[in-house]
Formats: sequence, structure tokens, C-alpha cells
Amino acid sequence: MKRKIYFLCGICLCMALIPSCQEKGKETLAEQAVEKEKQPDRENQVYTFVDVYGQKYEAALLADVPKCTYDYRYLKEENGYKYYEEREEGVSSAIGIDVSEFQGEIDWNVVKESGIEFAIIRLGYRGYGAEGRLVLDERFEQNIKGAQAAGLKTGVYFFSQAVSDKEAKEEAEFVLQTLEGRKLELPVVFDTEEIKGDTARTDENTREQFTDNCIIFCDRIEEAGYETMIYANMKWMAFTLYMEELTGYDIWYADYENTPQCPYDFSVWQYSESGSVPGIEGAVDLNVWFQEEEK
Repeated sequence: MKRKIYFLCGICLCMALIPSCQEKGKETLAEQAVEKEKQPDRENQVYTFVDVYGQKYEAALLADVPKCTYDYRYLKEENGYKYYEEREEGVSSAIGIDVSEFQGEIDWNVVKESGIEFAIIRLGYRGYGAEGRLVLDERFEQNIKGAQAAGLKTGVYFFSQAVSDKEAKEEAEFVLQTLEGRKLELPVVFDTEEIKGDTARTDENTREQFTDNCIIFCDRIEEAGYETMIYANMKWMAFTLYMEELTGYDIWYADYENTPQCPYDFSVWQYSESGSVPGIEGAVDLNVWFQEEEK
């Protein structure tokens, strides 16, 4: 008889506790849902951007690629140039241009006096036609000597149209032969980009090939003792290069919006292709180089 009573009492007690347990379970599930909402879903994160024509794109945010940390509240414009200074984080900027034969005759002393601190000069290019000849920029020697004589820090870039590993290495060797061991304060830049409004020999390149070209070129240049950098816009970084494989290289990022749209880390921002600089007739590209103080 006692066992029966104890059994009935146990059932009653459990029945009394069930609502409480259910409520507790609901609270726990609710808390978990809130906590999950707070945590970013890295697998499904995306970002949006526009190209130079205002066309909007959406791309997956790559978890393994270092993110940009610049605070654009510290970006300002004075005398026609953009500057960045974030003293608390020890980040400032240098102002520069990139030029080729298309800028014609340049008065480098006047350029320097206007506030320009560095110049990235086109060394040469591979033609984007079927033949793909390697060509030295007509004003390379004149530009690099003039910029260095005026006291500007200098780097060079090569416009690539490589369609194979072999051609990427060939381009690197062409650059090294042209430099002939001369000193540069700034990197040798690998410039690979879309040919707008025309067909190009690289149109059939795979994403793997474009990425491999960057690695092959930069690694060969670094073997020779120069620093390297890769030039790309947002569309190229989102859809053409495997950025996860290029985290060991600095990025020169092209974007003509008021502030950069790139979610990833980069060193140089080319913010205009229609800048005006004393000493240069016509338009010229303008750049901000973000620089961290050594700690």
C-alpha cells in the first residue's frame, strides 16, 4: 500500500514540475537563438560594391582574408589631394601618382613641390593582342630618372597579359632585366586587369591562372630582392583572383568612390584616374599610401 502511495506521489510531483521544465527549456532555446543572432554567420556573409559604371555587385566575404581596419572618418582632402591620419592607431598617409608614357613630358620638380611624395612608374606591358609582345614604356627611363632626381620615392608597375605560368615568369624576367639591379624605394607591382570595350588574350584565363600569374611574377621579383604588390579593383578581387592564396602580398586597390569599398586589407588606394597635378598636363591617377608607424 505504501509503495502505491509513493508511486502516486512521484507522478504528482513530476506533473507539477513539467510546466516549469518546459518554461526553462523555452528560455534556454530563446537565449540560444538570440546568441546565434549576435554571432556572424561567416559561411553566408556577403558584401556589396559598385563598379566604375555604377553597376552593383554582391560577393561572398572570405573569412580567411585579413580585413581592412581603416576608419574613414580620418580621411580628408586638402589642396586637391586626399590624406589619412589616425594618430591613435599610428596610421598616416603618403600622397602619390602613377604615370606612363600617356602623361607625356613631366616636370618632376614641380610635381614634388605640389606635395606629391611618391610615384609608381609603368616599366612596360604585354600587348593584349594575340601576339602578346613585351614592350618597354617609351618614357620609363625618363620618368624614373626624373622622379628620383626630384626626390620622390619610386616604384614600378608592369601591365600583364600573361596566359600561362611561362609567360608570367617571362614578364618578371623582362622587368628584372630592365631594372638592371637599380634601387627602388617602393615595390614592383603586378598589374592585371580587365580590358574594357575590347577583347584581350587573357579573356579565356581561368581564375586559377590569374592567381598563379600573380604568385609566379611576385615570387620571382622577390627572389631578386625587390618588394612586390598586386594591383586590382574590387570586381577583380571578388570574382577573378583567389584572394585566399594572395594574403602574403600587399594590395594596391583601385576604387573611384568617395571612400574605399574593399572589405579586405590593402596598402595603397588609387582613388582617382582624373586627378590634376602641377607639372603634368592632363589627367593623372592619384593614390593614398596608408602607412603604419613602427612600434
